[in-house]
Amino acid sequence: MNKLLLTVITASVLLSCKEKVKEEPIVLKYPETKKVDTVDNYFGTEVKDPYRWLEDDKSAETAAWVKAENEVTFGYLEKIPFRKEMKDRLEKLWNYEKISAPSQEGNYTYYFKNNGLQNQSVMYRKDKDGKEEVFLDPNTFSKDGTTSLSTVEFSKDGSLVAYSISEAGSDWNKIIIMDAVNKKKLEAELVDVKFSGIAWIGNKGFYYSSYDKPKGSQLSAKTDQHKLYFHQLGTAQKDDKVIFGQNEKRRYVGASVTEDDRYLVISASNSTSGNELYFKDLSVPDSKIVNILDNFESDSYILDNVGTKLYIVTNLKAPNQKLVTVDATNPKSANWKDFIPETENVLSVSTGSGYIFANYMKDAVSQVKQYDYDGKMLREIKLPGLGTAGGFGGKREDKALYYSFTNYITPGTIYSFEPKEGKSAEYQKPKVDFDGAAYESKQVFYTSKDGTKVPMIITYKKGLKLDGNNPTILYGYGGFNVSLTPAFSISNAVWLAQGGVYAVPNLRGGGEYGKKWHDDGTQMKKQNVFDDFIAAAEYLIAQKYTSSDYLAIRGGSNGGLLVGATMTQRPELMKVALPAVGVLDMLRYNTFTAGAGWAYDYGTAQDSKAMFEYLKKYSPVHHVKEGTSYPATLITTGDHDDRVVPAHSFKFAAELQAKQKGNNPVLIRIETNAGHGAGKPVSKTIEEAADILSFTLFNMGVRELR
Repeated sequence: MNKLLLTVITASVLLSCKEKVKEEPIVLKYPETKKVDTVDNYFGTEVKDPYRWLEDDKSAETAAWVKAENEVTFGYLEKIPFRKEMKDRLEKLWNYEKISAPSQEGNYTYYFKNNGLQNQSVMYRKDKDGKEEVFLDPNTFSKDGTTSLSTVEFSKDGSLVAYSISEAGSDWNKIIIMDAVNKKKLEAELVDVKFSGIAWIGNKGFYYSSYDKPKGSQLSAKTDQHKLYFHQLGTAQKDDKVIFGQNEKRRYVGASVTEDDRYLVISASNSTSGNELYFKDLSVPDSKIVNILDNFESDSYILDNVGTKLYIVTNLKAPNQKLVTVDATNPKSANWKDFIPETENVLSVSTGSGYIFANYMKDAVSQVKQYDYDGKMLREIKLPGLGTAGGFGGKREDKALYYSFTNYITPGTIYSFEPKEGKSAEYQKPKVDFDGAAYESKQVFYTSKDGTKVPMIITYKKGLKLDGNNPTILYGYGGFNVSLTPAFSISNAVWLAQGGVYAVPNLRGGGEYGKKWHDDGTQMKKQNVFDDFIAAAEYLIAQKYTSSDYLAIRGGSNGGLLVGATMTQRPELMKVALPAVGVLDMLRYNTFTAGAGWAYDYGTAQDSKAMFEYLKKYSPVHHVKEGTSYPATLITTGDHDDRVVPAHSFKFAAELQAKQKGNNPVLIRIETNAGHGAGKPVSKTIEEAADILSFTLFNMGVRELR
């Protein structure tokens, strides 16, 4: 049956003025979503799946449903009086030149540049005389800007380049090979490449990774045997040799080649945490692949080598990571020696100009120390402030390195760094029409349900009145060892300018405090993540930053799961929910594309009865209850998302629309020719941001922008 929802907007007090306004109600008539009699049996428990048919992304019926839902959603959004003004403001602020750090490849200096509103950034180069030319312009790859660059890798001498492209946001890529000097394509492109780097060996060819093309839909069918190939230039892709993964079934296989071209390094894993580590000595003809780690109990990779001395970054018996050394002739972990020992802060490491850089994360902000290859700490690098520093990487012969610095009120600025003297200089500061000095970011520590202290950074305009009436976005992720560190966003800048508060807690499941912090938010401890997020919301309300009438929760991918679980467990806590590209069906996520690889974080419903019952208890699709008043909800996804398939969002929307009680709208915005997010054109990004911010403010009672 069609469900008729009247969203009656009563007279409300505006945030921009105190005049009461009488409004006509917005009438929402949701599309009819049929139900089917699909039932799965898990350890003797039957679970209905009435919207299983929405998983068929090749079905005309699913396409018709998508079209009908979008018509309702955009019909609603078009009635928001300030929607166009919001889009105009985003465009105006977005329209500034953006330039990346440069890199030297052969006789040219390469960098990316965007004049402001170009859908994709353009790759330029300069010769030794400073003459600039376009090298690769992804805006010419497709008419609508939906084809993007994924990876660009040059051969060691810079004479050849291989780059991969993504079409419509898909994880399936093509690799194009060119003569870098004259920009001429050399041979047929490689197709059906997925989750792959490009690792050159001299000018002979390169290593890349992919899966066999799945049967059924390429956007949703399961892919779980990754293989490492070598492509020799001048030969057909069908003749590419499998180097690893033919006999060893692994879901993720990646490769790199050391800077001296001596070692091929192979990482293999079955989940997003934990990997085996191998290498092959390319200087020895027909050498064997040597195993360093033969289990998935740690995350380890080879950072660099000096001759046969390997430098390995690992969290083996070091949850916060450390750097060790070992000789390649006897590389097992029993022979490892600490080079930069583990500390209380999480470590990441890079190299460049013949130095090693230890980037520590202390309460989600950066500290960087410089070492030589003998292990001597030369200096702590003075950063521009408290925030996120990234970069400090390059080739051994580079004279200068580059790093970026940003936080929630500082647009990303690039600095050059002279490693011998340890001096930094501003290289490229964006000219953004945003006065960061008018805002402040404050880090607090609040207490979660089980007593755990969790950090959160709250950003707002100086002089904010703590009266509980401030529109607030609480953004979270909480999974896969991902760390949310401070970073500037145009969308957030516009939100802050409206008097909004932006709060980001560092939930368990993330990597901010190392492996234990991650593990404490996985599998049978996943509820900790939701409890941390709920406690963050309660803190903001208790401290009168906001109230439930002015609180929105937001997150994408695993963060979409976070939003879905939180809004179904505590629907009264927030006014607006914004789950994006979310993992929302926890019983079936592992049956799509590469989803089985997420089991380290989630477990699967097929593991055990206990795991099934735990997942079902919080799975957003299965936790929607009839007759419950859920917050105003705008679900966002892409029709070409082959990472977290859109069926998750489709089924969640159908459940909410069927069971919602009260006047809060439940909408799903489905972007066409878009995937999980990477490479999304600027035009689509701005349109989506305008819709999300407008929907959020409108449902908090705002009727005009400040």
